[in-house]
Amino acid sequence: MKQLLTAKKHLFTRIAIGFGLGILFGILLPELAIQAKFVGDIYLNLIKMMIIPIIFVAVSTGIINIGSSSDLGRIGFKSIVVFVVMFITTAAISLVISYLIRPGQKINIDAVGYDGEITEPSFADFFMNIVPSNLFQAISEGDILATILFTLIFSVAIVVIGKEADPVKTFINSLSKVIFKILDFIMELTPIGIISLMAFATAEYGASIFSALGLYIFTAYFACIIVFILVMLIPAWLYRKLNPIDFIKGIYKVWLVSLSTTSSAVTMPTTMRVTRNDFKVSESITNFVIPLGTTINMAGGAVSFSLLAVFVSDFYNIPLGVGQIIYLVIIATILNMAAPGIPGGGIVLGASFLTLLNLPVELMGPIAAIYRLLDMAYTTMNITGDATAAVLIDRSEEKRALRMKGSEALSS
Repeated sequence: MKQLLTAKKHLFTRIAIGFGLGILFGILLPELAIQAKFVGDIYLNLIKMMIIPIIFVAVSTGIINIGSSSDLGRIGFKSIVVFVVMFITTAAISLVISYLIRPGQKINIDAVGYDGEITEPSFADFFMNIVPSNLFQAISEGDILATILFTLIFSVAIVVIGKEADPVKTFINSLSKVIFKILDFIMELTPIGIISLMAFATAEYGASIFSALGLYIFTAYFACIIVFILVMLIPAWLYRKLNPIDFIKGIYKVWLVSLSTTSSAVTMPTTMRVTRNDFKVSESITNFVIPLGTTINMAGGAVSFSLLAVFVSDFYNIPLGVGQIIYLVIIATILNMAAPGIPGGGIVLGASFLTLLNLPVELMGPIAAIYRLLDMAYTTMNITGDATAAVLIDRSEEKRALRMKGSEALSS
């Protein structure tokens, strides 16, 4: 038993135990669970402390180790295509399910005001935020998009320079090993952090919260399950020949973390580990696709925005035309590229989304009260989409390598 609780290879078993203990703790000792939340906050801060360093070394090593600049451009293009197709397909499925169930027509709740700050992002503001005027300020503020942009430019420059940049390449590869070793130390604390976080969530919301917007929650989770099967599980099975049972056995390890933390950024190290070790995706593809996907690939966001638009429009009896539905998918795609990979980040984005669609934002109040429960499903879809994208792109590269090898054999 002692070996089970301490061995590194049993980390995910300990996380699962912590997940269950946390729920039990929150039910039996709710007041103490709320007071002990600081333990989970410390764990989250440790992970957040590592996000910028991880993104820098993961993206940079992923790029500089891919090979030629043509390989880099090809894989980058494939990543964007997979992300966009995955998002639009998920949005379409979620809209169909939302219109079939229509929770906004069947739930009677008192609309309350939304206290958060509502922003109205424009194309100009979006791109201005990506390109920082002060790189170090952006890094100190944890600006993930700005960090990725600089890392992309920095890493592409190394690839273009070639042999003369080998010392920098060697340094970054060594730095990557150090950063991920630090992360290994922090990951060992994950079971303790998850006990605290799940205990707080259970004590804070309790079972009663499920009755307030039960159908809305059901619709969100049902849509996520269908999206997982149609957009992630089946493509990985048919294209990569990844057995569905093996896929679930691997990805559930990531789900344990995403359900507890509701943060794609915090879950990213676990996603990378499972993608690399369980799904056998090459390290270069994993290091490039997963961090990029954590920032701009939000399948869960597609479910969130689609359901939110249908729910609010139905609640206020405001019909959405075909043109408005197409517009909401476009706006959702752009907004999700700016979505912070932190717990609750979707609340402000949801209000912004409704504002851009000229829909009332009052329902963000009660939705914000249960957003943690919704975010558990949305974040889980986000990170599952990242892992699936890496699996598909890796298989595409394997097929390309085989075709090239066959062409060389024929020519010789």
